[in-house]
Amino acid sequence: MNGAGGTSGGIGQFFIGLIMLCGGVYLLLNAISVTSSFGLGARLYGISAWGGNYGITGGMIMIPFMFGVGIIFFNARNPLGWLLGIGSLVALVFGVISSVHFHLRAMTAFDLIVILVLAVGGLGLLLRSLKDSGN
Repeated sequence: MNGAGGTSGGIGQFFIGLIMLCGGVYLLLNAISVTSSFGLGARLYGISAWGGNYGITGGMIMIPFMFGVGIIFFNARNPLGWLLGIGSLVALVFGVISSVHFHLRAMTAFDLIVILVLAVGGLGLLLRSLKDSGN
C-alpha cells in the first residue's frame, strides 16, 4: 500500500504536517497588519522633469480613464479609447498595490517561536512523508 504522494511514507505524518503548516501560516498571516496610504489626492508616482519634481495622483489617473471610457462608448473599435482605459486601470492598480504597507504586530518571543515551529516543522513533516522510506 502506498502512502502520501504514492511513496511508502506515512499518511499520518502527511496530515499532521499539513495541519501544522496550515496553522503556522494562518497565525503568521493573522499577525500581519496591512495599511494603505492610497487616496485619489495621494501621490502615486513621481516624475522629475524640467528641473522640478512632479507628482501624479490617483485623481489625475482617472482623467484619461474617463476620456477612454467616453471614446469606447462612442466607438468601441477605437484603439486609443481602449489604450487609455486599460492603461489608466493598470496604472491605478499598480499605484494602489505600491502604496500598501505591511507591519508585523507586536508579539512575545513565545508567540513567534510557536508560529515558526508550527510552520517550519509542519513543512518538514509534510516533506518527510512524501520521501520514499526505502522499504
